Amino acid sequence: MAVRLSIAMTLAAGIAVFASASAPAQSPPAAKPEMRENCPGLVASKAPRAIPAALQLALNPDQVRISYSGHSTFLVESPQLVRVATDYNDYVRPMVLPDIATMNHAHSTHYTDLPDPRIPHVLRGWGPSPEQPARHDVQVRDVRVRNVPTNIRDWAGGTERHGNSIFIYAMANMCIAHLGHLHHTLTQQQLDEIGRIDVVFAPVDGTLTLDTDGMIEVLQGMKAQLVIPMHFFSSFTLHRFLDVAKDRKWDVEFAPVPTTTVSKTTLPANPKVLVLLSR
Repeated sequence: MAVRLSIAMTLAAGIAVFASASAPAQSPPAAKPEMRENCPGLVASKAPRAIPAALQLALNPDQVRISYSGHSTFLVESPQLVRVATDYNDYVRPMVLPDIATMNHAHSTHYTDLPDPRIPHVLRGWGPSPEQPARHDVQVRDVRVRNVPTNIRDWAGGTERHGNSIFIYAMANMCIAHLGHLHHTLTQQQLDEIGRIDVVFAPVDGTLTLDTDGMIEVLQGMKAQLVIPMHFFSSFTLHRFLDVAKDRKWDVEFAPVPTTTVSKTTLPANPKVLVLLSR
């Protein structure tokens, strides 16, 4: 079994799939009716076979594989094996080269000025100036990536307008959101633009980003069924968030490996926190 797993991992790392198609938008898009309900609002029609995520190379058409690299970085893989790396930086990176890298501007563990030049799509979550927020809407085969800008605190204690982006990845009939280095709760306009989210990567440190009660408010507003914590630094801060989640009657589960496979049909009926611990 170990040999088969090694071969599968080697094959996965050797696949390099590149495609390019981008359509940047300079002005904030109007909230579409579909975004007020769900993003993209589609429902898969067939349940996947139960295969351990760590042993599965190919994905079914309705499946997404999520692997936690650490800090705020995940590798998200679509059914067509388009690979997205979140908060791509110089310190924590996936083991394979992504097709799309998204970044935020809080500090150097969330972005890099020197991304690998072989990455076809590098999406920075901040614009050229506070008056010009980043706006992305990119389609790469079966993956669409867009963003909703938010503010962050600067090192002087002030505000960097539009220094963070919530990235939304639409694939396999699901929408997956990465909150980045979120520092404030969201307006109704921002929630409308984001739409209802199926899976969300949430920073839960409770101090450097949004406080725990504020983060719970954001997650409830997004109506996320599956929450995957990130940016928690220690067992203490992680369990502080989990205790509040349990008080809200959310289920909590620790995955045995830092990788999981999800689909629309396997999402929990009630809000659930799934903890992926990086290696």
